[in-house]
Amino acid sequence: MTGTPGHIELERSIDSIRIGSRHRADLGDIDALATSIERQGLLQPITVTPDGMLVCGARRLAALRQLGVRKLNVWVRSGISDRLTELLAEQDDNTLHKPLSPTESATLYRELKQLLAEEAARRQQATRFQAKDENPRSDGGGESPPPGSPRAGEARGQAARLVTGQDSYKRLEQIADLQHIAGDESTDASVRALARSELDGIDQGGAVSSAHQRVSAQHSLAELEAIAADLSRPAGVRHASSASAARLHAVEQSASAAELEQLAREALARVKAAKKSTSGSHHPAPARPAVSRDEAKLPARAFVFLWSDLRDWWMQYDVDELAAVLTGEQWDQFEETLAGTIAFAESLRALRSGSRATAVAR
Repeated sequence: MTGTPGHIELERSIDSIRIGSRHRADLGDIDALATSIERQGLLQPITVTPDGMLVCGARRLAALRQLGVRKLNVWVRSGISDRLTELLAEQDDNTLHKPLSPTESATLYRELKQLLAEEAARRQQATRFQAKDENPRSDGGGESPPPGSPRAGEARGQAARLVTGQDSYKRLEQIADLQHIAGDESTDASVRALARSELDGIDQGGAVSSAHQRVSAQHSLAELEAIAADLSRPAGVRHASSASAARLHAVEQSASAAELEQLAREALARVKAAKKSTSGSHHPAPARPAVSRDEAKLPARAFVFLWSDLRDWWMQYDVDELAAVLTGEQWDQFEETLAGTIAFAESLRALRSGSRATAVAR
């Protein structure tokens, strides 16, 4: 008997392993898998609970039964929650169990996804020692998933199917993200409270996507406000964070949840980019790729936000210091950006003047 934290490998009778209805979907080509196991052996034991309920390895178990195997080595995984054990044990005729709420589904999804990720890691370790002329994806090697199922390490789809019967995991991931925020002590208390409130609303039938957008926006906003209040940050970064947070507060009542989330994400990304630029100011900036005229243009609001962030920017720097530390490449980049900005301003001014003249003539 061998073991790792949370796991014990031991021999078990195949008839003692129970399989719930959620594992009884289309198992794919069991004949090919059985041939592979017969030739190479079982490279990766299946995973069961301490009382013999199957967690991972339904295809392998079916192939072993087809081969007439009576005993096999299994991984016994302890620490699985009672609710997940009940879920895995459900049978087709079990119609009396209480339906899962959205947040219960997400909780079980997170737990099961972790178990499947552990399984995939052990599978990868087992197949690493195969002979070089063997291709585990071509014949299964006793381990590969059937066509169309997730590859090793991609446990989200499989976990979603086992919990909800559907492949889509985006909704579960969003609820799980809200659960993480609600329980993260390092997150602002008001954001955690909002996440808990939104989770309650989801269990009452509320939309998941908009709830996630609202919490995500407030999460970014709280991070902007924290940066603005952090005196260890450069003054320019704190000013930009404060200005961005103020603008978000100004529109949060009129903007949709999706718009506010996008604006908050963009504002936080700009501030983080400024932080990186400030911390690396004494190093040459990497060359930027040329911008094609055919590239998609940014919306007008991005222009407004950019220039709001740049308001009085020259007041935030010491001219003497910059003159001493800027490299030739950095100065050339500044000159190039300045020239492009002036040319853009002249074109924009001319178009605005023309539009006004046309409006007056009318």
